[in-house]
Amino acid sequence: MNVYDVIIAPVFTEKSEAMKWDGKYTFEVHTKANKNEIKRAVEVIYNVKVASVNTMIMPAKFSGSAGRRRGVRTKVWKKAIVSLVSGQRIVALEA
Repeated sequence: MNVYDVIIAPVFTEKSEAMKWDGKYTFEVHTKANKNEIKRAVEVIYNVKVASVNTMIMPAKFSGSAGRRRGVRTKVWKKAIVSLVSGQRIVALEA
């Protein structure tokens, strides 16, 4: 798998923004990507050294219907929390 196909997008939430102070960054990644591929992709794209990668499958969520509108189901996606070696930052993702 190409390194540019592994990482889909960075995740910007309040919790992920707070984790940046600890050198942890959150990404939405391809569902078939493993930890080694994610580590290699982050190191190549952002030119940093990765200490560890934690992954999790985020379940689909269902929002109820209002009136005649049918409910909507979001997709299942994979999230990766990447910890960098101390002292390194991804400047492109900093606010």
